[in-house]
Amino acid sequence: MRGGLLSALFGRTQPALDETAWREVLALPVFAGLTAAEVERLRERALGILADKDFSGAGGTEVDTYMRTAIAAFAALPVLALTPAAYGDWREIVVYPGEFIHDGHETDEAGVVHHVRHVRAGEAMEGGPLVLSWDDVAASGGGEGYNVVIHEFAHKLDMANGAVDGLPALPGDMRVAEWAAAFTAAYDDFCRRVDTGEETEIDPYAAESPAEFFAVLTEYFFEWPQALAAAYPAVYAQLRRYFRQDPLHRQEHASP
Repeated sequence: MRGGLLSALFGRTQPALDETAWREVLALPVFAGLTAAEVERLRERALGILADKDFSGAGGTEVDTYMRTAIAAFAALPVLALTPAAYGDWREIVVYPGEFIHDGHETDEAGVVHHVRHVRAGEAMEGGPLVLSWDDVAASGGGEGYNVVIHEFAHKLDMANGAVDGLPALPGDMRVAEWAAAFTAAYDDFCRRVDTGEETEIDPYAAESPAEFFAVLTEYFFEWPQALAAAYPAVYAQLRRYFRQDPLHRQEHASP
């Protein structure tokens, strides 16, 4: 019944999970405290992602069922209480063996276009594919604030609202003004701390832009909620309302 429902929802053949990968990933700290019902919903979300997305390898990578399952499990967590359609209607996930070179153009605040070459662990292209380094996927989930899959899928949530600016499409019971107040104050404070050379528990990369701030803080929300709640409680509260989850409470009450 579930496979038929998901196939109807996503319009594609329903694939199977790699059960070994599923058990290994769910044992990671980022999933600590999920109830049996939540794990079942996570499985449904992961199966939906596998059915909806095409996976391809780059740089000599052959993407197998194990890798697909691990990526889908991480990607399913942010939309555990949201509609699976929140990620948008793009199709492809590209997997490199490790970090890869991004070669493209960026426009600065003055409107000047620059040719850039960056080494990246992941990339989400507006309207296009999502690219991941498998080495970085394998390093995610440890409860230390790092998860390249959640980071790049957070960008996809951001893109669903049009501009890539750190503001996803909010549900009807949330106010843009409250979101903006929390995130703007936190972003300004964080940039000041980074600019003055202060050591921060949150990755300094979050100061790159409001979009990266949202993506990095989404990583921390799920991976290391204690650090985010301590540094920026108002942001944590907004993310808790948006994702309809409370990882801090969940992890603190997880069985040892």
